[in-house]
Amino acid sequence: MPDYGHDLQFGYFLNPDARDPKGALDTARFVDELGYDLIGIQDHPYVETHLDAYSLLAMVLAVTERVRVFPDVTNMQMRDAALVAKAAASMDVLSNGRFELGLGAGATFYHDRAVAMGAIPMSPGDSVDGLEETIAICRALWTGEPDARVNGVFHQVAGAHGGPVPAHDIQIWVGASGPRMLRLIGQAADGWVIPLMQYVPPRQAAEKSLIIDESARNNGRDPADIRRIYNCVGQFTDDVQSGGRDEDTEIKGPVSHWVDVLTHQAVDFGFSTFLLIGPPSPERLRTFINEVAPQVKERVNVKRQDRT
Repeated sequence: MPDYGHDLQFGYFLNPDARDPKGALDTARFVDELGYDLIGIQDHPYVETHLDAYSLLAMVLAVTERVRVFPDVTNMQMRDAALVAKAAASMDVLSNGRFELGLGAGATFYHDRAVAMGAIPMSPGDSVDGLEETIAICRALWTGEPDARVNGVFHQVAGAHGGPVPAHDIQIWVGASGPRMLRLIGQAADGWVIPLMQYVPPRQAAEKSLIIDESARNNGRDPADIRRIYNCVGQFTDDVQSGGRDEDTEIKGPVSHWVDVLTHQAVDFGFSTFLLIGPPSPERLRTFINEVAPQVKERVNVKRQDRT
């Protein structure tokens, strides 16, 4: 399995809890102060206890100073591609380049709730086509050039004028697990958001990653141009309970165990961005970024030097 040599990044998966909006923003501020690289926010508009992801992303950018944010991931079954492109560019400009765009086809287990809220039912194949159209529309509108045209079936622009131009080269990260969507990532995306560890454990994710590599090479791209972002579930405990095997769906153990697991996933599987999922207790958030993250970076650097 390859190590793509990416810089390591560490983030937090922020709960968009509509029952505690102040708590969500306070956590975002705290994560920013601690020096996290990223905040990811899930996008399930049909969940009554969730804030709208894009509204929360904008507020998080407004109350923080350096952390980057991204939808983890945008539910494109529910949103218009051109407006997503506009919102992404706008948030990037307003935050001086702190927005990345996560895209997804929509969670199948919420399909009925999405349709009840107005989403158009789509087959898995249609979802891939729609996401490919979305990527093309974002790339076209972000140039700021006039007469952008993407003649899609589910999303289209017909002579639209692009703009605003983002403040930096926004990365497009796609959340997916099916083979056709993985091939689309290799063809057109900048990163793969690996679904929750419970759904795609590390070994399975590493095998799926090879589909992306093959597609990238078939499309004249370097697989190393595509970042792998993993949403990690786990707890800090005194004793090792899980996470020692590549089939495990969570990490449970002391800091040293977390360091071992994430180092292995970075150098042997090529994962380079890790988002912590779970309760936002100050102690937990400090432990991940102040203890786990620097040790993983140090260990990965040593292993990379040993391989050269």
